[in-house]
Amino acid sequence: MISLTRLSGTSFLLNADLIERVDSTPDTVVTLVDGTKYVVSEGPDVVLAEVVDYRARIVARAPLFEHGPLGPGGTGAGSHLSAVPSTAVPTTAGRRASSQRNRGGDS
Repeated sequence: MISLTRLSGTSFLLNADLIERVDSTPDTVVTLVDGTKYVVSEGPDVVLAEVVDYRARIVARAPLFEHGPLGPGGTGAGSHLSAVPSTAVPTTAGRRASSQRNRGGDS
């Protein structure tokens, strides 16, 4: 959430993920994805800086892998992710043949 100020001087918090655009007409108008519009006293550059800071705070708090996304040496060791061997994914032709066998005939 970012903190913005209405023209009346009251502050409010806005979900930055819902912002579609920010216009300067000459007042700053923040339009949300659902069409709701807010006229705020901050300029577009300040709104942008607030959104960037908000997203940076989220990334800064995100848990990181101990040794990067693939573990030490890029092998995947020590991470919760692992590579799936390419042989584990059947080809389209293999799926077709298997499907025909399951139906018991040639189609």
